[in-house]
Amino acid sequence: MKGKFITFEGTEGSGKTSVIKEVKKHYEDQGYQVMVTREPGGIAISEKIRDILLNKENTEMDPRTEALLFAAARRQHLVEKIKPALERNMIVLCDRFVDSSLIYQGYARNIGIDKVYEINYFAIEDALPDLTIFVNVRPEVGLKRVFQTPNREVNRLDLENMDFHRMIYRGYLELTEKYDRIKMVNGEQEIEKVAQEAITLIDKIL
Repeated sequence: MKGKFITFEGTEGSGKTSVIKEVKKHYEDQGYQVMVTREPGGIAISEKIRDILLNKENTEMDPRTEALLFAAARRQHLVEKIKPALERNMIVLCDRFVDSSLIYQGYARNIGIDKVYEINYFAIEDALPDLTIFVNVRPEVGLKRVFQTPNREVNRLDLENMDFHRMIYRGYLELTEKYDRIKMVNGEQEIEKVAQEAITLIDKIL
């Protein structure tokens, strides 16, 4: 078996992290080696960049600065953690990857999806996911979860206005139409059902 790179995308509060935990357990029970990681972050350098990106005090951050920082964190994460795991034939489950930048900075910040993809192509080269799972949760539902979940980190992006979050959601729907590798699951079900939908999609590429 070759390593497989699977990413999970969604609006704030979509439940990606919980779904990934269920998926990881399923495949480990099947005897696969599975690595879970996240963006921005995943390794020491990228976690430091994450602290800058998501700090609630950094409200003056320019959209292009934001896009470049995400790409820088992604590059280091890819070469230091993701690629070595894939070379060891592991299943890599990543909470967000390049599509987050295309939507958050390219679409919602109005930089342009193509321009943000150019920045990220420099960072990732040809290292696109084998499969991307969009956990489809309407922004009103997701944000309600964010602010009602005890001890959940509330970051700078969570605090954007509702128009921003609706734009993020529209962007993901459009991107799902654009790329065949992006598949949608219904994130407004119980976590176990969402995870099972994701597992059914992953089984097809293993």
